[in-house]
Amino acid sequence: MKPVLLVCFLLNLLIPTSTSRATPDHDDNSTSSTGTSIIFSTVGRLGYAFDIFSLPIQASNFHETKITDGRSFNFNGHFPSPSSSSSLLSLLRNQTLLQTVDRPESGPPPLQLVYVTERNGVSNIYYEEVYYDDTRTRKRSAIEVAQNRVQVPLLDLEGRQDRISMKDRPSLAGDYLVYVSTHEDAGVARRSWAAVYSTELKSGVTRRLTPYGVADLSPSISPSGKWTAAASYGERGWNGEVEELSTDIYVFLTRDGSRRVKVVEHGGWPCWGDETTLYFHRRGEDQWWSIYRAILPSHNPISSTDSVVIERVTPPGLHVFTPATSPGNKTLIAVATRRPTSEFRHIELFDLEKNEFKELTRIVSPQAHHYNPFISPDSTRVGYHRCRESSKGSPKFLLQNLPSPDPDISLFRFDGDFPVVSPAGDRLAYSNFENAYVVDLNSWNRRLVYDGLAFSTAWDPVRKGVIYTSAGQGFASVSSDVDIISIDVDDDDDQTRIKKLTNGKNNAFPSPSPDGKWIVFRSGRSGYKNLYIMDAVDGEKSGLRRLTNGPWSDTMPNWSPDGEWIAFPSDRANPGSGSFELYMIHPNGTGLRKVLQSGSGGRTNHPYFSPDGKRIVLTSDYAGISAEPISFPHHFQPYGEIFTIKLDGSDVTRFTHNPYEDGTPTWVSKHIKAVNVEWPEDRTVCNFQDCHWLANMPSDGIEAKTKVDVPNVAQCGGSF
Repeated sequence: MKPVLLVCFLLNLLIPTSTSRATPDHDDNSTSSTGTSIIFSTVGRLGYAFDIFSLPIQASNFHETKITDGRSFNFNGHFPSPSSSSSLLSLLRNQTLLQTVDRPESGPPPLQLVYVTERNGVSNIYYEEVYYDDTRTRKRSAIEVAQNRVQVPLLDLEGRQDRISMKDRPSLAGDYLVYVSTHEDAGVARRSWAAVYSTELKSGVTRRLTPYGVADLSPSISPSGKWTAAASYGERGWNGEVEELSTDIYVFLTRDGSRRVKVVEHGGWPCWGDETTLYFHRRGEDQWWSIYRAILPSHNPISSTDSVVIERVTPPGLHVFTPATSPGNKTLIAVATRRPTSEFRHIELFDLEKNEFKELTRIVSPQAHHYNPFISPDSTRVGYHRCRESSKGSPKFLLQNLPSPDPDISLFRFDGDFPVVSPAGDRLAYSNFENAYVVDLNSWNRRLVYDGLAFSTAWDPVRKGVIYTSAGQGFASVSSDVDIISIDVDDDDDQTRIKKLTNGKNNAFPSPSPDGKWIVFRSGRSGYKNLYIMDAVDGEKSGLRRLTNGPWSDTMPNWSPDGEWIAFPSDRANPGSGSFELYMIHPNGTGLRKVLQSGSGGRTNHPYFSPDGKRIVLTSDYAGISAEPISFPHHFQPYGEIFTIKLDGSDVTRFTHNPYEDGTPTWVSKHIKAVNVEWPEDRTVCNFQDCHWLANMPSDGIEAKTKVDVPNVAQCGGSF
């Protein structure tokens, strides 16, 4: 977006509820004339800028090829077999979805790819076929869709039940596309919605292969297409792991999910070597992530895991995970590694006969993380995704519009933490654990308003230009120096614009009453984190009133618009466990009640009332986990999703579907137009981190306690 257009857009971004009409790039918002908006943050997501790349396996000089187009987030690719891609191309052309272009008479064969992409906020699976000349420079595509670029979406999501869902780990088997989707509610708190589905591309008919009540992740199809393997919880469910999941590996028929049997206890990310050999990763007793091999009996059906032989394949001394195989070469597997000598994960080949590694990506791009390899059917190329390291051609968003399950609520991911919009709707404040900022939406004027550690910001509803924030280190002990301060963002005098309101220990998460007279906040002054109320202008020097009292943590309060309720998360059911559930209480200390049962060990954090006070938006692990955490960049809590709920605990509605850490939502009383908003200046990309726990390198079978930086994200509610 050009700067002039950006300013013009921002001038009209926030439309009063009584007259608003969304300008859609999603049909589900096109008929909404009134409504509200929810804004939230996601750890690192807007900086990923992933594309799918490829390297030759046997070559003296490596030429890295970028296959995807540098738009959005492209990941988890799959090179289809010749039979599958031929069947798919024939199908697409027969349905006149493709316009054929003459193929080059010479040059290398095309690269054919199936992959996951997030475009316009929607997760979908695309097919791509790209021709290159002999220098591996993109020449042209073999297929085109209308006048757009190469990509062909394999799932027509308009009007479908699974439009708002996460898609993952796609594979082609003949006319069928097999993948993970999260579109069906598991119906149980903290039970993952992830399940394996098969869509017949001819008819579009989709069949669930995973039994109801079960969660399946990371599917892989056998070379014949007959069998599918998946990492699964069975019926026991997810217990809150954020590193290695306690999944087992099940095998079932690809055609209908029948003849399902567990073949491996404790394993993830399966891939087939042949019809009776599975490779997978697990963290061994010596704490090294390694690749293992499961040899299945040649007779079917398999009756139990007792008939399966398990062998460790890769040696200790480095972490090895997310294996990939090719039916064209049974002596090589591709893996991702994290070596003690590197801060980055890389793709390598492991020779099963020689027990040797061959480094690939470190040679061509040593300072980048590389994820989830896959090998071409002829074993000539290995694919993976990594950050493209440039935002050229792909804008960096301040606000990314996402599809919403409610046509009256527009949904946005924000590039920052704790976003809150001013009562007048003309400014947005946020804090990022380093500083506090205010953005003037009518002129794009981003200003630093507090040059110091800050988190959790709120606007005063009465005094124009006044914000409150928590000044100090986040994720700190009850005795740490954190205080509530007020900032007059319109006052240029540094001596008067900032006022310290507390003088105690770990005071944080201010929320003003709707009349602007009081502030409820969390304090650790008693040795426990409980809720207190103080004067909004004079602070605690005018006295404090303790709202909650107990040897637990009550935190992140939010005052309802009518002033009747304060919502807050608490671990009072199991103090110190890190398990937080949602409660409400009257400001006078009466009427305490639980709103949402998170389930044993669950987390529900960052509540924020809707403008009409009838619902609450929050972040929660209510839908469990959607993907293996090791297959994505680092998220301290790779399961937080955005939900809304009525005050009586009913009508829990899921708004986001992904494997990221979503949190710090705010509910805006204006309807923001359903379009993306770009930063007007260049922004850095690829500034995310790899999984912190992969930096822990075992020593003599004992996991080393490698120092990890203090979290700088807003969603780790239990540490607050």
